[in-house]
Amino acid sequence: MSNVAFVFIIMFAGLLFSVPIGISLGTATVLAILCYSTTPSYIVIQNIFGGLNSFSLLAIPFFMIAGSLMGLGGISKRIVKFADALVGWITGGLGMVVVLASMIFAAISGSAPATVSSIGSMLLPQMEEKNYDKDFSTALVASAGTIGVIIPPSIPFVMYCIVASQSVGTIFIAGIIPGLLIGLALMTVCYFISKKHGYVASYTKKDRPKFWPVFRECIWAILSPVIILGSIYSGLCTPTEAAVISIFYSAVVGIFIYRETTFKIIIESLRSAGELNGQGNLAVGLSMAFATYLTTAGIPKKIGAWITGAIHSDVLILLAILGILLLVGCFVDNISSCLVLTPIFLPIVTSIGMDPIHFGVVMTVALAIGFLYASLWLQSVHRRRHQRAAH
Repeated sequence: MSNVAFVFIIMFAGLLFSVPIGISLGTATVLAILCYSTTPSYIVIQNIFGGLNSFSLLAIPFFMIAGSLMGLGGISKRIVKFADALVGWITGGLGMVVVLASMIFAAISGSAPATVSSIGSMLLPQMEEKNYDKDFSTALVASAGTIGVIIPPSIPFVMYCIVASQSVGTIFIAGIIPGLLIGLALMTVCYFISKKHGYVASYTKKDRPKFWPVFRECIWAILSPVIILGSIYSGLCTPTEAAVISIFYSAVVGIFIYRETTFKIIIESLRSAGELNGQGNLAVGLSMAFATYLTTAGIPKKIGAWITGAIHSDVLILLAILGILLLVGCFVDNISSCLVLTPIFLPIVTSIGMDPIHFGVVMTVALAIGFLYASLWLQSVHRRRHQRAAH
């Protein structure tokens, strides 16, 4: 058995038995080194610490804490209220509020799960009261939540840049237009579906709240993404420094202005961010060891030579990679997929002239779409089973 087949069989066997992605990568790397290389196995430990020695990596726990503080400290409620004042009066307005609020919150948290939980927990019950179809409501909230990994700041973008050795600030800029286009497309589809099924606006034009009073109430929440992204794009701060500023801003607004952030909320935000970041750091460190082994063993070159030998068109190569990303995204989460696939596909796409930043955005979007499709399919299966059991 070649080292290429061996390392991937061990890795996917671990994933099949629900072994954490970091442990699966580390096990595959160590066993491949012991069986197919004369390199001492302690090189894995060196690569783990080398991979974690990244200033950009500090941005991840800080954005997690900031997103949690904003979700629990009243900022997310004001974001929803502001979005409702802007688009709630349109046909299917409540669905559009979901999308717009998710776009704004995504520019704060950088996380799809955080966006879905914060916005969905508030708006799904309201959509049910307004007689929106449950499948449509759930699909819309989940789809809008995927914007959380595309509109910067994005945690998967940071992970990709660490593995691919690219600029975090540059990929943040690259993610703005795709994120806005996806949000606009979702709102357009929401409008036509609402028109077809008779989903009314949140309120009539007569009851529409006045914009400026709502804006004054929500200004501190709206300023949050402006401060975060503005400090990055103006060059005043690195993404990591902007993440720290977002924590300080969220705490001050939540404690002194909205007065909804308590000591218990702060502790809970720190605890949840610590747990998630610990798991993420383990996966990042072991993925760097995995990537180093792949490069040393020449595995990406072998895979690239096989793909380019079998497919002679650059466009078809990109389509094949895109299909693999969509398929993998159905089974493995965005960050884990990024850690595994970036060292394999990046050398291939750069060899045919694709920019690494462009590929990072395409990869993140494709994995998000795959994960979204799988989640909605599983939910529909579960609902059908529940309905059959009820009958």
